[in-house]
Amino acid sequence: MHVIASDHEPDEIAAIREAVRALCEKFPDEYWRALDRERGYPTEFVEALTNAGFLAALIPEEYGGSGLKMNAAIAIMEEIQANGCNGAACHAQMYVMGTVLRHGNAEQKQKYLPAIARGELRLQAFGVTEPTSGTDTLSLRTTATRDGDHYVVDGQKIWTSRVEHSDLMLLLARTTPRERAKRRTEGLSVFLVDLREAKGRGLTIRPIRTIMNHATTEVFFDGVRVPAENLIGQEGQGFRYILSGMNAERILIAAECIGDAKWFIARASGYAKERSVFGRPIGQNQGVQFPIARAYAQMRAAELMVHEAAGRYESGRDCGAEANMAKLLAADASWAAADMCVQTFGGFGFAEEFDVERKFRETRLYQVAPISTNLILSYVAEHVLGMPRSY
Repeated sequence: MHVIASDHEPDEIAAIREAVRALCEKFPDEYWRALDRERGYPTEFVEALTNAGFLAALIPEEYGGSGLKMNAAIAIMEEIQANGCNGAACHAQMYVMGTVLRHGNAEQKQKYLPAIARGELRLQAFGVTEPTSGTDTLSLRTTATRDGDHYVVDGQKIWTSRVEHSDLMLLLARTTPRERAKRRTEGLSVFLVDLREAKGRGLTIRPIRTIMNHATTEVFFDGVRVPAENLIGQEGQGFRYILSGMNAERILIAAECIGDAKWFIARASGYAKERSVFGRPIGQNQGVQFPIARAYAQMRAAELMVHEAAGRYESGRDCGAEANMAKLLAADASWAAADMCVQTFGGFGFAEEFDVERKFRETRLYQVAPISTNLILSYVAEHVLGMPRSY
């Protein structure tokens, strides 16, 4: 399949894209189709990405990583999606480790980051969302109570993906009751939970079967003991620590959406040139051409915002608005391209063997997660346009 290429990129990024494409060729549509039927985890694919060093792209060289910039990570995640694979199985390892890198102490970074870079440890799980609070993170109820040289964790998380396939979880929990916190944003702390030790010792994992193959779960904590040395940064400052990680998450997932859009556009344009009805290729009809061309224009516009957000992130400038808008625009572009692709294929768009319906289901997620489009619009309205807070 012809994948739409990006223009005017440095040779280093072009080489990364080519390497990712070569890796993805070893995991064709049939591989993903079979996993989708079984709701299986792509262990071989994740191991291949790990062994190639792609999941360690943002880990500095001093900790055994590639020490690359955000533009390289964007290229990796985009190409995975554009070549029909699914980076959601492992994308968290790209951004979750940033909290440890930016806010962990020297011992924590040395203990965990090299092992993550080598693939000996998987840090795939991010425990934030709860059933009662959703995206109202400051209202979460999971508690971590100090008990000697440990914290005791009680509570529940939901939509915590990849827990069953991860060794470590980055957990956000309340260490100070909300009514006693000096500020609304204080009283939450971040911990690294060793899932290998916690399973069977108060940690229960319950898989959630969803419309797409996403390996997501709900997690229950009942007196789970976490060593105090696994506290990241200062107690009570955890919300601030995860915000920068959320910006990275949104930028990288936006890049995945760009990749999805490119996949849909390439599939649709290819099919439109080959499929003949009434004695002519359907792509000769403007009613088929125009939606594909519009999806391409929409994708390219969103792509620019993704790179704008990445540039601001990499330079250390505030990128909250740009990261949110990149995710919004890219998710809209991928969903528009998905809808267009189904329409182009007609009935065949619903057939498993063409893979359109699988990718259609996968990209629909990003209208909702990791943050819904409505919350992004609320953020832009308040923080960019100065309108009254709506929630």
